[in-house]
Amino acid sequence: MSDAPDRSTRGKRNILVMLPLIAFLALAALFLYRLGAGDSSRIPSALIGRQAPVTDLPPLEGLTRDGRPVPGLTNASFAGNVTLVNVWASWCVPCHDEAPLLDRMAKDKRIQIAGINYKDTPDNARRFLNRYGNPFAAAGVDPNGRTSIDWGVYGVPETFLIGRDGAIAYKLVGPITAENLAKVLQPEIEKALAARP
Repeated sequence: MSDAPDRSTRGKRNILVMLPLIAFLALAALFLYRLGAGDSSRIPSALIGRQAPVTDLPPLEGLTRDGRPVPGLTNASFAGNVTLVNVWASWCVPCHDEAPLLDRMAKDKRIQIAGINYKDTPDNARRFLNRYGNPFAAAGVDPNGRTSIDWGVYGVPETFLIGRDGAIAYKLVGPITAENLAKVLQPEIEKALAARP
C-alpha cells in the first residue's frame, strides 16, 4: 500500500497552517519598511498655511533676557516677524540636546525664537534656561498642555516656523539637530524670510 496520498494531504495541511504566519511576516515587514522609510520629523500638520492658533500664555515668572523680563506668548508676538516657536520642557531629554542649537540660532537677528514651556514647573524651567542659555524673546507657560493641543503638538520637543503674516509655514517634530537644521529648517527659514508679508 502506498502512503503517497497521506504525504500529499499532510503537505497541503502544512502549507495551510503556514499561510497565516507567512501573511503576518509579510505585513510586519511592510510595516517596518514604511516606518523606516519616512522622516518622522515631517509629520504633516493640518495647520500648515493657516494662522497660528489663538495663543495667550502667561510669562515664565522670573525669566529675563538681557536684563529685561521675558514676556509671555501671544499672537501679537508674531506680528511682522519670522518666528520659531519651540515647544519644550526641562524634563524632556531631547530638549537638552537641542538647547545649544536654539541658543546659537537666537543670534540670527532676522528671526525671533519664542517658547512654549510644556507641563513644567517654573523653577525647573528657569534652571534649564540658566544652564543652557535663554534663546526666547517670548516664553509662555502651558502648565496643562491645552494650548499645545491647539497647536497640534504630538510631544516635546516640536518647533513651528511662523511667517511674518502669522501663518504656520513649517512644523518640525522632534529635536532640532545639526543635520535637520542645515538640510531642512534653515532652508525653510530662508523661504519664510524671502516671502512677502
